[in-house]
Amino acid sequence: MPVFTRVLTRLRALRVPLRPRDARVLVRLRAARDAHPSAHRALRITGHVLAAVLVLSALLMPNTAPGLRPDRFTRIPAEAIVGAVLLLALPRRPRVVFAALYGAGLGVLTVLNLLDIGFSEYLGRGFNLVLDWGLLDDALSYMRDSMGGFVANAAAVGAVLLALLVVVVMALATVRLGNVIARHRARAGQGAMVAGTVWITCASLGLQISGLPVASDRAADTLRGQTQRVVDTLRDEAAFAKEARTDTFGATPPGQLLPDLRGKDVVIAFIESYGRVAMDDPLIEPGVTRTLDTRGAALAAAGYRARSGWLTSSTYGGSSWLGHSTTLSGLWIDNQQRYRTATHSDRLTLTAAFRKSGAWDTVGIMPGVQKTWPEAEWYGLDKVYDAFEMGYEGPKFSWSTMPDQYALEAFERLEHGRKRSRPLMSEVILTSSHQPWAPVPEMVDWEDLGDGSVFDAIEKEGRDASEVMADSTESRKEYGKSVSYSVTALTEWLERYGTDDTVLVFLGDHQPVARVTGHTRNRDVPVTVVAKDPEVLKKIDGWRWTPGLRPADDAPVWKMDAFRDRFLTAYGSVPRPTKR
Repeated sequence: MPVFTRVLTRLRALRVPLRPRDARVLVRLRAARDAHPSAHRALRITGHVLAAVLVLSALLMPNTAPGLRPDRFTRIPAEAIVGAVLLLALPRRPRVVFAALYGAGLGVLTVLNLLDIGFSEYLGRGFNLVLDWGLLDDALSYMRDSMGGFVANAAAVGAVLLALLVVVVMALATVRLGNVIARHRARAGQGAMVAGTVWITCASLGLQISGLPVASDRAADTLRGQTQRVVDTLRDEAAFAKEARTDTFGATPPGQLLPDLRGKDVVIAFIESYGRVAMDDPLIEPGVTRTLDTRGAALAAAGYRARSGWLTSSTYGGSSWLGHSTTLSGLWIDNQQRYRTATHSDRLTLTAAFRKSGAWDTVGIMPGVQKTWPEAEWYGLDKVYDAFEMGYEGPKFSWSTMPDQYALEAFERLEHGRKRSRPLMSEVILTSSHQPWAPVPEMVDWEDLGDGSVFDAIEKEGRDASEVMADSTESRKEYGKSVSYSVTALTEWLERYGTDDTVLVFLGDHQPVARVTGHTRNRDVPVTVVAKDPEVLKKIDGWRWTPGLRPADDAPVWKMDAFRDRFLTAYGSVPRPTKR
């Protein structure tokens, strides 16, 4: 029965009133079809082919950007064969329902694969269904800060609509294929049998194309992977909570914490995205190396000496707070659940150890914090200066609320330069090297910083973020410039305001995103200790770190969570484990 006749018959059976205009439209469509049967047939076949391509692409879609190659789509998916067999076996209504659910499921898997690709590109890992929904909100905030509210909101709405469209279109495509299979039941059954036989043969013989098995179960593998992540996450939560309660220095008396640093002003500074790629990439390395060598020489002339090594970060591409908390807590904090568990525990952070000793005031300089930050108590910080408390009136530099040079000058004005009854321990977060690395600030005369308005012209003349983000080569260049800027600002601050009793520890929080690093598995970041007092560096001679600001390629590499205990031990802290 022709399709238009079937439509009219069903409408009459359902007693749907058909307005004259609607009837005329149906008649005209039928007349157009009858007048151009070849075009109609070609259009129908094209629809079938597109539906098949969509379904097969979803079944074979990789979940990493490097995997998006044509040879990944030249395989035989087992899920397509099983789906075809079930569609053949079901009566019409159950078939339509099954096809719609099957297609919607494929749409959801496609969205999860896309999220995996995005997370792998930025964070070096796949999307976690349990933990990562909150990071989507952080991504939206980052886009608002970097590109403006309109662009961010449009992107968010577009992403939601795209996800819904993928699910709906995939469901419609599967229903369409189900109807085709039902109309050609005999040939479809033969085709499913042949495809199943070929799949089993290829799987048994291990046949491959371009190093990949011809017989694929990619969609099932994606489902298994996501399920395993959920199971592993739920198991990890309980195990990590137990780990966080066991602390080597948790019961150490105040007088036995950091006795060999008493009387020193200690600054622990994190440089955003300061990773090993800054010294390995041939496009980035020359500028950064030149900066490190030049600034190292200037510090040496001022009486400072330095030692540098490597730490393997718990995060990659973003989520800087995971790197900060791992370094300072001695726990491996590589996801948001672990972060929440740790920050709600009694774990002694390195910064809190300074406060617990009773020998230091503690302060945090946090230009990236723009909302309530209850973690300050866990970090043991008496006072925290956020983005709104440092008197900055200049322009933002993309995501970064203020240039590092200004943040450091504000630190000097508000805390470090004040007369006080006891030394100061400071945690300083420098943000100018945060992606998208456009525009990048430039150093100005320290005397001219004022309220930061001096940066207006520099920001206006800087590059556009969208231009840099779209080009990997330009991202690498601008990233290198931003790291050089941050290192220069920090070391000039030390040269200008440091004293014989200043000890600076600075390190990266993580490697930059894959747009800069490529798809490397390396998560190393540089770490450096600088001081004038030779006894400070003598305490870490056993670490075998490289003299200077630039760690050698073969300098020791520790996991980031090892730093707290090694630092506490090196400077005389006595282990007294908690008993729980």
